[in-house]
Amino acid sequence: MIREAYETVRIELEDGIGWVILNRPEKRNAMTPKLHEEMVEILTELEFDPRMKVLVLTGAGQSWSAGQDLKEFFRDLEDKPAERARAHETNQLWRWQKLYGYSKPTIAMVNGHCFGGAFTQLVACDFAIAAEDAAFGLSEVNWGTLPGGFVCKAVTEAMCLRDAMWYAVTGQSFDGRTAEKIRLVNKAVPRERLREETIALAKHLMGLNPHAVRATKQAVKSVRQMSLDLAADYLTAKGDELRLADFGGRERAMAKFLDEKSFRPGMGPPPPEAAGKT
Repeated sequence: MIREAYETVRIELEDGIGWVILNRPEKRNAMTPKLHEEMVEILTELEFDPRMKVLVLTGAGQSWSAGQDLKEFFRDLEDKPAERARAHETNQLWRWQKLYGYSKPTIAMVNGHCFGGAFTQLVACDFAIAAEDAAFGLSEVNWGTLPGGFVCKAVTEAMCLRDAMWYAVTGQSFDGRTAEKIRLVNKAVPRERLREETIALAKHLMGLNPHAVRATKQAVKSVRQMSLDLAADYLTAKGDELRLADFGGRERAMAKFLDEKSFRPGMGPPPPEAAGKT
């Protein structure tokens, strides 16, 4: 069961949306071993909480996340091998394994600074909406290291090789508009519209068949690394799994399109003769 209070994360459940807010604004929401442990618990609990249909990951204050807290995550654990190993495990567990394969839709609402290690959970989310003036950067090269953990792999999942190479090797920062242009985020909007746009996307997702949404997002992410033959077999099996999980759902959806004429994607409103049909 989700706790009422956490030390480094704030949870708000409202109208089907689970707002998961990294809550260290004084440190630009830099991530600590404690935050990683709490996020593992939070994602696990919310995944099975019927009150939450869509998860939104964001940050308190003016930052989304400045990456790892260099002092608490690295320097303070140098002579503590057991604690360091645990921190690395929980760090990767929630930011990639759990979040990337999450059963419910996830949205990154990037409200400010997104640097370094924060790129991992940004890419792991299904969707990303950023403020136009949000600041992004892979600045590690500037102090003689490389984007650590899973970051180099994560950015190549969302960015083309040329863009990933440019920003990782030059260390240059960029804003939300550029993040949209290079497809790191789905869209960038004025800061005053950020929450409104995020809620609109969440409501749209909640209006769809949850079984179909889950199966589709898992399929899209899974087939990226498969051969054509393997992908074909996987997608056939995934379709069969969906029909078992949502028995009759496909038939009901087809009836809306073929019989009721109440769903006409890209074709405008239903014709007058379809009005009132159920």
